[in-house]
Amino acid sequence: GRPTCERAPEQRRPRRERAARSGRSCSSDETRTVLLRRGIGPYTLTRTHMARLPANKKPTTQPTLSKPAKKSPQSLPYEQGKWAHAFAPRAKGERRYWLLKSEPDVFSFDDLLVAPQHTTGWDCVRNTSARNFLRDGMKVGDLAFYYHSNAEPSAIVGICEVVREGYPDTSAFDPTHAYYDANSDADSPTWFMVDVRAVSKLKRPVTLPDVKAAPELHEMALVRVGRLSVVPVTVAEWNFVVAMSSRG
Repeated sequence: GRPTCERAPEQRRPRRERAARSGRSCSSDETRTVLLRRGIGPYTLTRTHMARLPANKKPTTQPTLSKPAKKSPQSLPYEQGKWAHAFAPRAKGERRYWLLKSEPDVFSFDDLLVAPQHTTGWDCVRNTSARNFLRDGMKVGDLAFYYHSNAEPSAIVGICEVVREGYPDTSAFDPTHAYYDANSDADSPTWFMVDVRAVSKLKRPVTLPDVKAAPELHEMALVRVGRLSVVPVTVAEWNFVVAMSSRG
């Protein structure tokens, strides 16, 4: 498995303890604190935490410089790329399918099931390809497999639904956050997130070795592009994985 959140260059996201079940406050080590953000419901938890600067590393004061106006990040020519099917115009009522990765000790599917309204904000994605899927590909009503990465074994364990389409990831604007990006601002955001709601657990987890062993899934993005934490899933792949999970 790969880290849940990508960074540029890639590095493993900080390890955190599993979220406590009571009220979905999230416990972690002494350098982390709870992050509670408002989303589509009264209190929609994101999967990440605020990061406090160590006492011996105070932010240095920089002289104020005028900055040129930022241009909004441009999308790739999707119709020419290998992910064209994920961005192609949709038929009326068409639903598409995805896979989202999260380390279970950071935010597991069980954590999502007991979150307020069974909903969380999928924040802190710092890879442009994965960002494009969140920002431009996902639509309300789409379904996604919930994949436990860096687990023993890594596996698809549940299904969730997109309940809010792409909107700016506010963690990128917060200088105290572990995933702060000084080059992103609210007027021209670089990073985006969606909100997802738990639908159901799979009858049986479908492990990464299971996926790799199935010839029908050899082209699945989970296998071909393991570095991305957000990837599209074809209808055929979706139906095959669901059928695998139903087998004893």
